[in-house]
Amino acid sequence: MRPTLISLTFGACAAGLIAACTPEEMPEASDGRGLFIANCAVCHGADAKGDGPMARAMESAPSDLTLIALRNGGTFPAVKVLSTIDGYTKSSISGPNMPEFGALLDGDLVPLDTGDGVLTPTPRKLVALLEYIESVQATR
Repeated sequence: MRPTLISLTFGACAAGLIAACTPEEMPEASDGRGLFIANCAVCHGADAKGDGPMARAMESAPSDLTLIALRNGGTFPAVKVLSTIDGYTKSSISGPNMPEFGALLDGDLVPLDTGDGVLTPTPRKLVALLEYIESVQATR
């Protein structure tokens, strides 16, 4: 197959995936709050500050998720956060690590632009969690 044909085929497949994800179905921060409480608050706390009930029993305290953007020069690193939630980025914390939620977050896909201008089909629940975590970022 010639490179042009491969590019056209890949482009058509990607366009089909994006077309299957309708923008009006994009999750909002409020959609992610319930997922956060059910899956993350036990360690990170209901207010995402790293003070959940399990935090005291952990060798290394969970991160204060409200400071992610501040720790990154004021920019919320969406790709890094997504990778941490779904388990793509392995934690370097000794002891019990951040659980991998990739399988939990399977399901409907929505088109997400993580800042590179490319819409990427991403699990709806993962986007909802991302939106919620971004919504709780502290400002200076």
